[in-house]
Amino acid sequence: MLIGILFAILAGVLVGLQNIFNTRVNDHAGTWSTTALVLGLGFLASMALGVVFEGKELFVLKNMETWFWFSGLIGVGVVVCLVQGTKLLGPTFAISIVLTSQLGSALMWDSLGLFGLEKIPFTSQQLLGVLVIIGGVIVFKLGGRSQEKQKVKPIQRHMKEQVTGR
Repeated sequence: MLIGILFAILAGVLVGLQNIFNTRVNDHAGTWSTTALVLGLGFLASMALGVVFEGKELFVLKNMETWFWFSGLIGVGVVVCLVQGTKLLGPTFAISIVLTSQLGSALMWDSLGLFGLEKIPFTSQQLLGVLVIIGGVIVFKLGGRSQEKQKVKPIQRHMKEQVTGR
């Protein structure tokens, strides 16, 4: 279980880092160029590492439903939405919303037993947990806004004094 937790933490760090890099690439290229570059390089890297670590087994796909083969297309939506969300909201706020929606949708998929997942009963504690996280995101965003206002007022006052000479 500890190794799973470590992998999950590492995944979160990598998603946050990748999101920042993707947004910087998008500053110099279009959204679709960024998406093609990110997913293309990801394909090449995963293919190379797959061959190194799995060899021929990489190409053995047993008992997989055909529609699962197209799940990589979801990655296009992920990259496009993350890049645009980060550009419009900033990395911290965008990722906090992404993680909240990820948790909420994963809870829904688990609770409904969709996509071949084992159905897990929905509990009020799970709902409360998601609501607490949503509340935390709201407090995070509103708390930052009041701090920004406090910093801006002295700057505006200083600028006014410089202009008026008072």
